[in-house]
Amino acid sequence: MTTFIIILILALVFEFINGFHDTANAIAMSVSTKALTPRFAVVYAGVLNFVGALISQAVAKSIGGKIADPFQIENGMLIVIAALIAAIFWNLLTWYYGIPSSSSHTLIGSVAGAVIFGSGLDSINWEGFTDIIKALIISPFLAFGVGFILMKILAILFRNANPYRATRGFRGFQIIASGLAAFSHGGNDGQKTMGIIVFALVAGGYQATLDVPFWVQVTCAATIGLGTMIGGMRIIKTVAKRIFKVQPINGFAADLSSFAVLQGATFLGLPVSTTHVSSSSILGVGASKRFKGVNWGVAIRIVTTWVITLPISALIAGIVMMIIKLFI
Repeated sequence: MTTFIIILILALVFEFINGFHDTANAIAMSVSTKALTPRFAVVYAGVLNFVGALISQAVAKSIGGKIADPFQIENGMLIVIAALIAAIFWNLLTWYYGIPSSSSHTLIGSVAGAVIFGSGLDSINWEGFTDIIKALIISPFLAFGVGFILMKILAILFRNANPYRATRGFRGFQIIASGLAAFSHGGNDGQKTMGIIVFALVAGGYQATLDVPFWVQVTCAATIGLGTMIGGMRIIKTVAKRIFKVQPINGFAADLSSFAVLQGATFLGLPVSTTHVSSSSILGVGASKRFKGVNWGVAIRIVTTWVITLPISALIAGIVMMIIKLFI
């Protein structure tokens, strides 16, 4: 039981960090266009993160059972500890430097690395793990495409609109869209830590199914919501202000695109990166408006972090796992 309590504490620390690390996903655009003040935005996003995290269990079950089989794995509880320590370390490091890395990539890479070093390469469920990797790769491109097309449609529909009225109107629509984005962020990201806790419960023999206990749902939902409310402006500045100059209509298109892609992934039980879906939606909208107006240097930095996070977090988790084995 002591081991599980350690896991629970680490899991909630990760969930809290996930909340403030990924605050930008839901509120960056609204803050950038001044549709919402930063203080109100983080509370608004935090509440909707909480609600979204309670809606389903599909993503949690994917995390809990698709990367490795918790019913069969050796050193299951220690693997979870190593994965969470590695994920927390990488999240804090990237947050400190204002890099919009993915908590999803971090967690999935850390779990995979801990499993490989803790139980062997054969313990990875390669079919399930490959499905998750495919979703992580496809979703940003899909978000870019949806954002690009939606912005083109809006530009045509409102090409003759009064600029002042359009700006004022889309500020209101953007508030709704950012709320939907926050809801979908909670629905996908909030469930990932639930899946890790369930993995530990099964591996430790505390339960016999991958169903998420209600107390786990509420605890994780409340923690990610609180983390979002406390939030920070470092990643918000990177995601919103440094990519291109944002207007309310652009923010509305980006947030609605993020919501559509994230909700689709959550419905299918696929854990995706809310950070990269959000960033890609913004890039798609910006490219649609004016391709040369996008700061592609920031985009390259985001993609680079996207590529390196999985292997680096896996390696860190593997090192932590080896250290744990030396002392156990």
